[in-house]
Amino acid sequence: MAIGEGDRVPAASLVRIGDNGPEVVELSGKLAGRKVIVFAVPGAYTPTCSSAHVPSFIRTKEAFDDKGVDEIICVSVNDPFVMDAWGEATGATGAGLTMLADSEATFTKAMGMDFSAPPAGLIDRSSRYAMYVEDGVVKVLHREEAPGVCEVSGGEAMLAAI
Repeated sequence: MAIGEGDRVPAASLVRIGDNGPEVVELSGKLAGRKVIVFAVPGAYTPTCSSAHVPSFIRTKEAFDDKGVDEIICVSVNDPFVMDAWGEATGATGAGLTMLADSEATFTKAMGMDFSAPPAGLIDRSSRYAMYVEDGVVKVLHREEAPGVCEVSGGEAMLAAI
């Protein structure tokens, strides 16, 4: 069953590239006592993710800061090297977004947000969604019906909801 508003975000160990290579990031530590946007994409470098979803949060980053959001995190079922390169290529890293890899889809599955589309080469990927989390509890959740669409899960829609 998929996570919903009012639910606590499951504990997860995600990975990013740090100064000395891959490093584990405990998501619970990023959420505790903070206001955080977490958005997830089906795959780094995929068309809608690169042309719509990530850019929407780059455009709205400052407005989220003004609303007291402490961090914006992008999660994808990719390896941390891909997420690091994609963050640089899209300008997400430069804009202050945090790019985290859910390499084994463990977090994505715990959220109930996994799907597979073998004809497109997407196995155990994340549905496209965005959520506003306060102290580890989901306050607003916007999930797209189709992975190739970015409407309700974009930065502007989430900004309007909070």
